[in-house]
Amino acid sequence: MQSSYTVAFMGFNLDAVRARLPGRRIEWFQSVDSTMTVAARMAREGCASGTAVGADEQTAGVGRHRHSWHSEAEAGLYVSIVLRLPLDATGLPIVMLALGLAAREAIVETSGLAADLRWPNDVLLGGKKCAGILAQFEDDAIVAGIGINVNHTTLPAEIAVTATSLRMAGAGRVSREDLLVTLLETVEDCMNVLAQEGADVILRLFSNVSTYAEGRRVRVEQDGAAIEGVTCGLDATGFLRVRRDDGKEMKILAGGVRPA
Repeated sequence: MQSSYTVAFMGFNLDAVRARLPGRRIEWFQSVDSTMTVAARMAREGCASGTAVGADEQTAGVGRHRHSWHSEAEAGLYVSIVLRLPLDATGLPIVMLALGLAAREAIVETSGLAADLRWPNDVLLGGKKCAGILAQFEDDAIVAGIGINVNHTTLPAEIAVTATSLRMAGAGRVSREDLLVTLLETVEDCMNVLAQEGADVILRLFSNVSTYAEGRRVRVEQDGAAIEGVTCGLDATGFLRVRRDDGKEMKILAGGVRPA
């Protein structure tokens, strides 16, 4: 693969991961601007569904709403996955929920910690964010970027109040190799559930493990205005419903959902 990026395997046992996932294409970089950029290019070139691009470090990691993602070298798991699903753009919100389910399951299985989900797919430990997900269409594929704070012992002051890592939350040192293998397997499982059993199952599974899906008082910044109320479940397309104090129900299409 031609690339201007430096390929390296120091600090990450790529051979061990590939041996556990035979037949899956996994590319790993020592440093890259964003794994999303590389994965998007590979998607345009026609790579197979399930292809994964990871890096020890991102110099310009991107989260939702174009926020930057802190990507300390060799401390986190920074990976983008190419998915080819029988869905159009209207199905992307459900895919986002499914990806959140997959990331949460991988974290719980690998770390043993009790994780929560905040709509649409932030994974929380002790109320602080440890993982975030970005998904976008690239031609006929979806590229899903997943960032997980794994072995960070500290975080920058500007995010330390709201973010954490698996290690900081009490998991000890977690194998990034184990976490990647588990994550790729749970993503595949959740995409299979979506394709074979439908969106309703994903909606139910998400609601079962998220304290934010229903009965949570939240504040949401949307379209330049603040919405405050109590969550009252997800609609059929995967969007969050919030009932304001005046009884009016709002559909949250985007925006940061936070405890009120």
